[in-house]
Amino acid sequence: MKKTLYITNSGEFRRKDNTLYFINDEGKRTFIPIEDINDIFIFSEVSFNTKLLDFLSQKHICVHFFNYYGYYSGTYYPREHLNAGHVLLKQSEVYLNFERRLDLASRFVSGSIHQMQQVLKYYVNRRKDNNIHLKDSAEKMAEIKENLIQAQTIEELMASEGHAREVYYSCFDDIIQNKDFVFDKRTKQPPLNALNALISFGNSICYTMILSEIYKTYLDPRIGFLHSTNFRRFSLNLDVAEIFKPIMVDRLIFQLINKKMITKKHFEQQHTGGILLNDKGRRIFLEQTELRMRTTVNHRHLGRRVSYRRLYRLELYKIQKHILGEKEYEPFESLW
Repeated sequence: MKKTLYITNSGEFRRKDNTLYFINDEGKRTFIPIEDINDIFIFSEVSFNTKLLDFLSQKHICVHFFNYYGYYSGTYYPREHLNAGHVLLKQSEVYLNFERRLDLASRFVSGSIHQMQQVLKYYVNRRKDNNIHLKDSAEKMAEIKENLIQAQTIEELMASEGHAREVYYSCFDDIIQNKDFVFDKRTKQPPLNALNALISFGNSICYTMILSEIYKTYLDPRIGFLHSTNFRRFSLNLDVAEIFKPIMVDRLIFQLINKKMITKKHFEQQHTGGILLNDKGRRIFLEQTELRMRTTVNHRHLGRRVSYRRLYRLELYKIQKHILGEKEYEPFESLW
């Protein structure tokens, strides 16, 4: 199974024959077999040349860049190697057909709300204190999900998803029960407390991982359905991430906090007033993210085990079949 390469140290990234190597600031050289790499995430000051980028393009490897503060900066997205004009036309047709776009966008929101419900149900079943707030919140979200059929515009769908997420976020303090990680309210740019910093960082990783998987399909990442195709470069990955953030990001955050793998010492305050993960905190988060992505689960439709990372690609294949009119898209629903 290929893996994501995370570069958190400053240095030089180079090609040597048919492999890669990284030289850190201390002169230590690490060789990295290209066959083992799925994509690359860079979180530090790294120098490289066009020879390296050309090599990565030949191997169809995306490179995602994050700035000093851990914010996503951009992606080196090699020229598409899976070109299919027919799929692009069909994807555009769905976007331009209001009813079809609304239907597909509604499926994304429905899938997102289901996953949030599953997270709450998971913790209701694990808790011994019969937490009424968690149960009531799961029921409220079920009502919001049932009413999605009444939405007449994309904006109404977004509002419903936002309302469901507010209900969902109100449960975080009940789940975590740690005074160092109080939710308060969702803040992004910058995140104003440690929990928001974890959510923002985790969501950013999720978006970029899905972008890497879109590159390996015939879909165009610029054409989303829930998130408008406008001046942002990519939007389809944001749509798909709505389904996976609760189980891929939020569940991981709860694990890291509850097992005390991440504590308040792993954060630092910026001059802007924001709170961000420090270098050590980011490394821990990335290590555990990769472990989670490589973990396998039973897939009830395929009848075999697949990795969490593979679930992203399988979801994209389903969307592609829906766009082509081969099979109606049903969002992934976790049972755990």
